[in-house]
Amino acid sequence: MLKRFFKKGLTEAGCDEAGRGCLAGPVFAASVILPPTFRHPLLNDSKQVSEEDRNKLRPILERKAIAWAVAMVDHTEIDRINILKASFKAMHLAVDQLQIRPDLLLIDGNLFSPYFGIVHQCVVQGDAIYASIAAASILAKTHRDEFMLNLHNEYPHYGWNENKGYGTAYHRKQITENGISPYHRKTFGICKPIS
Repeated sequence: MLKRFFKKGLTEAGCDEAGRGCLAGPVFAASVILPPTFRHPLLNDSKQVSEEDRNKLRPILERKAIAWAVAMVDHTEIDRINILKASFKAMHLAVDQLQIRPDLLLIDGNLFSPYFGIVHQCVVQGDAIYASIAAASILAKTHRDEFMLNLHNEYPHYGWNENKGYGTAYHRKQITENGISPYHRKTFGICKPIS
């Protein structure tokens, strides 16, 4: 069962990103403050939740959260500053948008660039431990998937409706045969030599 808080009595915002390992598209991040009593049987790390259940959870989380925000950093900025810095920047942008200022940021992973004025706690595999991080992982993932579905309509041959920009065999084959799109990350893997 997911833990509801790291330290009792604090307003905690869970933060997570989606799309860090993709070959195309932006990285998204979400920050979520849940009510201390919030529970939902489907809530878990987004990688452990089916696409159908993630899409069911999204409106519930957006309705029930005390505060939530989603932000993105696009592929050109990722190429300019690197994906790690872009992931941190997206989390900062999400926290900037929260209607309530949290006392503590719970960050999924082992690294973070400190957010001025708010202490943070990094938690490895935190999206499988804390409800607020799991909620952030769901929102980041569903918002990014929606974004990639829209890009798929513009560039359907890469199969972004299925792979969401990740480097599947099909996606890599299409890059080899057709080159990269304007949305590919030119500093990533197979995209590098042909950009």
